[in-house]
Amino acid sequence: MVPTVTMAPMSPPSRIFPKPRLAQALLIACCACGFATASVAADPYPSRPVRIITPAAPGGTTDYLARLLAARLTEVWKQQAIVDNRASASGINAAEITKNAAPDGYTLFIAYHQHTVNAAILPKLPYHPVNDFTPVSQMTEAGTLLVVNPSHPAKTLKEFVDWSRTTKEPINFGSAGIGSGGHMGGELFKMLAGINAQHIPYKGTGPALIDLIAGQHHFAMTGLATTLAQARSGKLRALAVTTPKRLKSQPDIPAVAEVLPGFEVVGWYGVMGPAQLSKVVLAKLHAEIVTYVKSPDFIKRASADGAEPVGSDPESFRQFMLDDVKKWAEVVKRSGAKFN
Repeated sequence: MVPTVTMAPMSPPSRIFPKPRLAQALLIACCACGFATASVAADPYPSRPVRIITPAAPGGTTDYLARLLAARLTEVWKQQAIVDNRASASGINAAEITKNAAPDGYTLFIAYHQHTVNAAILPKLPYHPVNDFTPVSQMTEAGTLLVVNPSHPAKTLKEFVDWSRTTKEPINFGSAGIGSGGHMGGELFKMLAGINAQHIPYKGTGPALIDLIAGQHHFAMTGLATTLAQARSGKLRALAVTTPKRLKSQPDIPAVAEVLPGFEVVGWYGVMGPAQLSKVVLAKLHAEIVTYVKSPDFIKRASADGAEPVGSDPESFRQFMLDDVKKWAEVVKRSGAKFN
């Protein structure tokens, strides 16, 4: 007896394939979804607000440059650029926030000379100051001013170097704090002049200058814009600038390097983003920043603050910072400078 096989009836076509109208609707939805994805991917940068992190409180050069840049980008791109002040830990917190941000160009960082000094003076930073970021462009550089009290016997830079090498009294110098440009500059001066001098850290440039005017220490290296006004008023004596050569704006003030070859302390400011920033975004950022940095308006503003515009390319800025880290690491090693 042959067994009987019962087959289940085939489903009507309508149960296997969607109805024509439904299929058409699904096709339209899929296409729309694809177009939307392509549209998002192709959105021109920037399509939303850009955050510019500055490692400083409102006021001061770092914040000033961040706000100038934010205003420029907002005007040109018709997309708001917002300054985010993160003033703490010598800029480390601001740098770490930038490092951990998405590399999409919507988080930028105004780095300054403390960024490379930190790498030299702190052995366990939570990031590498160059490799964990995308350098965009150095905006400005500015020298500091070597100043003494007007009653000091040295009237010139050479006389001051000679005095520092021959005096029998203990020499000391003040700065805005441990690891500051003035501190590192003083340590470099000690090395190249072959002298001993005690560093006196203050909580800011203001207190350091007040004590220098009062004769509490022998010399200081502080920002050109702030200190030059004190020198012109006769409260301080300006002996030299710390840039490699004399400044065009102050041709009568010699450079320390004229007496101590190799001496250079340059304050710098630049724009960085997180590592692996896309080449398209980097190119757009770099082009706009350099255009602004070389504009008459920016040059005028920077000069008023004692700075000179730079506008370097990303690779040059990267190498500049690597060289700066190496330089200050050697100064820190030889001087024994440490953070408290």
